[in-house]
Amino acid sequence: MSAKLVGAVAVAGLILAAALPAPAARSAAVIAPPPPPKATKPFNKRDMSGTWDRYPQAIDTQRDRSVVAPPPDIAPPPLKPEYKGPYEASQARIAAANARNEPIATGYTHCLPDGMPAMMQAMFPMEVIQGGRQITIVQEAYNQVRRIYIGDKVPAIEDAEPLFWGHSAGRWVGDKLIVDTVGIKETVRFRDVPHSDQMRIHEEMTVLGPNHFQNRITITDPVYLTGPWTWTWIYQRRAGYKMQEYVCEDNREYADPVTGEARLRVTVPNQ
Repeated sequence: MSAKLVGAVAVAGLILAAALPAPAARSAAVIAPPPPPKATKPFNKRDMSGTWDRYPQAIDTQRDRSVVAPPPDIAPPPLKPEYKGPYEASQARIAAANARNEPIATGYTHCLPDGMPAMMQAMFPMEVIQGGRQITIVQEAYNQVRRIYIGDKVPAIEDAEPLFWGHSAGRWVGDKLIVDTVGIKETVRFRDVPHSDQMRIHEEMTVLGPNHFQNRITITDPVYLTGPWTWTWIYQRRAGYKMQEYVCEDNREYADPVTGEARLRVTVPNQ
């Protein structure tokens, strides 16, 4: 092989080697965690529009949580003594049934939606559609829709027709959205906690940054509770997610009329 040819091959090899990434760089690119979701528009402290997940989720174990600290666990409800005992006994019965793999039937058994305030826990993705006079919140699970009317006042308790999501009125106090809700069906329960028609749900929604907002919820009920029951949920943006249809269509579960346990109808095809 001529010296010129050898030189040309050597130069080509150097050029090719320079163009390729170093092995360490390729390895780092493969194991690097995915970047956090990015906001699709400029940050506005009064803008909650978009699609959100509850934060944190199980898949967030590798994400840096120093940016937004996870909220504390929800404390037990401050039930009055005459209701606390029966509630705790009911929870023990539910736990024992779950341990036996014989769960007690719930609203999900009957294809019923969460209602308020449970729909705001964002068990599935949640979309916020924001306008000047109305904020609409759509929960993917059971296609739940909640409307918050800005500038309105909630009706008097005696005039509030009991509904799954109640009657919500909101107002802005600085950059914080204050929402009050009344008129929740007494059969619609969060964590199976009983309540009366006197229950009020007070929410304080605050945008924490381009990719997170929080909802501080306070429940009051002079009939069942000794005082306010407060907790916080945080949501993280899920940019680019398209809400899906969720219909409880082919449900085969039912409640056992004797034990109250969830049962499954099984149809055996003709042999």
